[in-house]
Amino acid sequence: MHEDLTTTPSPRLRDSERTQRAILAAALDEFAESGLGGARVDRIGERAGVAKRLVFYYFGSKENLFREVLNEAYRNIREAERRLHLSDLAPADAVRKLIEFTWSYYLEHPEFLTLLNSENLHRAKHISSSTGLQDLNSPLVQTLADVLERGRKDGVFRGGVDPVQLYISIAGLAYFYLSNNATLSVAFGRNLRTPKALHERLSHTTEVILGYLIR
Repeated sequence: MHEDLTTTPSPRLRDSERTQRAILAAALDEFAESGLGGARVDRIGERAGVAKRLVFYYFGSKENLFREVLNEAYRNIREAERRLHLSDLAPADAVRKLIEFTWSYYLEHPEFLTLLNSENLHRAKHISSSTGLQDLNSPLVQTLADVLERGRKDGVFRGGVDPVQLYISIAGLAYFYLSNNATLSVAFGRNLRTPKALHERLSHTTEVILGYLIR
């Protein structure tokens, strides 16, 4: 049997893809630790096990690499949200699952929050020039809109809820607590990172969101 050369990637292409994936993974760690301003391309190369020149060869500049890391981070969370299959759940269960997922994802991927913090410091300069980001987010907004409409028709949810505003509220209640956890803990004299505190926060967030939605 002959190998189909039209569909099988060449060894050179596979090596190129592996190198780029290694650089992206290393850049994610570097940007998460040091932010865009403090990140060093030479350290990214060292982390990836490649020469610094290869980082520039594949991505052109540190800012282009940061943009691609951001895009990859958004793709990862949107793909994970699609696997929730919210459309298959009862409306209240779908919203509850999205809240729990968002909370757990932020806890398990603190680098995502760090990247967002860094990008906000730059006034969304990098994602503003990214193509396809709004298309990437559109399915989630539409799915949530469908869930809200099903809930309204069933007499479970109030009407007139903007799915974008609702998602921002879900994300914001988790994001602010986790990204500001250190200062909040000091300010209020409580360790807000204990398992008990984290569980209480998730319960509170769920009650706040569903308390707003359910009629």
